[in-house]
Amino acid sequence: MTEPLILKPTLHEKIWGGTALRDIYDLDIPSETTGEAWVISGHPNGVVSVINGKYAGKTVAQLWHDEPQLFANQDVDRPFPLLVKILDAHQDLSVQVHPNDHYAKEHAGELGKTESWYILAAKPGAMIYYGHTATDKAAFDKAVDTGDWDHLLQKVPVKAGDFFYVPSGTLHALGAGVLTLESQQSSDVTYRVYDFDRVDAKTGEKRDLHLADAKKVTSVPFAPEKPVQIVSHIGDLTITNLVSAPYFNVVKWEIAGKATLDATAPYTLATVVDGQLDLIVDGVTYHLNKAASFILPNDVQSWHLAGEATLMTTTPGPKSK
Repeated sequence: MTEPLILKPTLHEKIWGGTALRDIYDLDIPSETTGEAWVISGHPNGVVSVINGKYAGKTVAQLWHDEPQLFANQDVDRPFPLLVKILDAHQDLSVQVHPNDHYAKEHAGELGKTESWYILAAKPGAMIYYGHTATDKAAFDKAVDTGDWDHLLQKVPVKAGDFFYVPSGTLHALGAGVLTLESQQSSDVTYRVYDFDRVDAKTGEKRDLHLADAKKVTSVPFAPEKPVQIVSHIGDLTITNLVSAPYFNVVKWEIAGKATLDATAPYTLATVVDGQLDLIVDGVTYHLNKAASFILPNDVQSWHLAGEATLMTTTPGPKSK
């Protein structure tokens, strides 16, 4: 019998976090400053385990290495390549940048970090920091060294339903009041550029900045990529392809009734971000509420959806297969 892998998230406290992961998604947060739910992860900094069926108790990383057929994985020595999070930016995140694969491997022993944001909710006036205004490296370095953030940083207003593709090298941060689903490479390498001079209550100190690394990896000038969204329909399902990129593809499923889908990727990662539905695989029904996350492994070649819900799905791009 084939079956989905239903997962238990790992919650992370952050200086900028809040309570939305509990208030909106009914997750058991560890404190009033919880910033991230790692809902699908094989990364050692956020271990996620299966809670159903044959593989209950196994972590995603264990299955990636020990049961490679579930992912059509041809290289068990590499890490599980993708990571999905829900982030609650109760306050501004630090302005930061992530390295590409080459730099991350050489300096941190990890994958690089290209990511994307689907805005789940945004308070009135909420915005993100996305890119910068410097036209060359000298201008960028000077603005960083002098702290000329008002002129350097680009601010973009956001609302629920917006989508942003954030390749490695992009200077960025979520602003206060933004709740987002993040699909990314499985990496935890971050170079902090500006942290609003705030003090961490736990340490009584400002958090470290990583300006030398940030200057080396930030793309200058900033050239935002704006993927073309493609909408299609299967039964009562609306499918919106948000991005097809080298490391991952992000697709939104909006079900209002019933639909049957066939696999088009080695495996599919999915999170219910609104509503509830039944997932039927091999004749077995799995009832899924908001925030439920699961993997449809390689042996699940067809499945049925029934209900009213929105799901965000991620599949591996050519560089992650």
